[in-house]
Amino acid sequence: MRCLVLAQPYTFELKEADIPLVKPGEALVRVRRVGVCGTDLHAFQGQQPYFNYPRILGHELAVEIVDVGENSAGLKNGNVCVVIPYLSCGGCVACHAGKTNCCTSLKVLGVHVDGGLQDYLSVPCANLIKTERLTLEQAALIENQSIGAHAVRRAEIKTGETVLVLGAGPIGLGIMQFAKLRGARVIAVDVNDQRLAFCRERLGVSHTLNAKHDPASELKALTAGDFPTAVFDATGSPQSMMRAFNYTAHGGRLILVSIVQAEITFSDPDFHKRELTLLSSRNATREDFENVIHSMETGGIIGTDLISQRVPFEQIAGEFPGWLNPETRGVKGIVEM
Repeated sequence: MRCLVLAQPYTFELKEADIPLVKPGEALVRVRRVGVCGTDLHAFQGQQPYFNYPRILGHELAVEIVDVGENSAGLKNGNVCVVIPYLSCGGCVACHAGKTNCCTSLKVLGVHVDGGLQDYLSVPCANLIKTERLTLEQAALIENQSIGAHAVRRAEIKTGETVLVLGAGPIGLGIMQFAKLRGARVIAVDVNDQRLAFCRERLGVSHTLNAKHDPASELKALTAGDFPTAVFDATGSPQSMMRAFNYTAHGGRLILVSIVQAEITFSDPDFHKRELTLLSSRNATREDFENVIHSMETGGIIGTDLISQRVPFEQIAGEFPGWLNPETRGVKGIVEM
């Protein structure tokens, strides 16, 4: 089978490998669609935490089951599934608390272990969810939207509050959609005018601001000096994450969804003056995946409108360099296997 290996930063190698053997409790799946996200681009640049080379990228996966034995999930050969790419131990303090997304020994497909930019994978049955009412392209979007859904759930967004989302990439767009479903007023900030137009026209966000045009002053005016009560950073930029402290209302919450290979610093007197709540939000749980699947099936959130580029597997290595500039790249790239 074919596999695309990121041998080192900026260097892909197309290789041949044996089809994996199916382990007990797992299913052999054929990879059909792979979403490309900021994690993949950071790994391509050598800026992704928890990452070692060589590695096969790809954790946003729509797959078709090729071989599965008896299982408690009711999975059968031919089922189209979403993959939950987070491989948790099931026995640590986080797993016992139902927080499998931050398992103490978590391994993520495409980050800690090889992912989906290959023809076949062997995946635990517990990490597969059938998607009988979704297309392959919709299924490939579920993982990144689940990260947004998890962040909104973790922040306990309430009806009527003002939410600021920094970064209008796929995860930021997921945060916006699920915040709106909870009745929030959403403001989006990005450096890409095309993405900001998408937020206005397709998601109906209340206001969009370009990060290059003094967003602090604009936010102050939009909120009558109060600033947003919940601020999400999904930019992947340490500078943006640190500026976000200045955009949050007194008594508000700052949720860092991005993860970066950097130190994040802030003014402690200002942090205490505002009595801010600082949260990290990592990955998602099965509950979040099921929420996103239901929301997409029922039209609560948009699906394939997020996709701006569709690239055949054979061409994907050549596309990565062009996706590094946040000011020019589209919304979402999908690899067609």
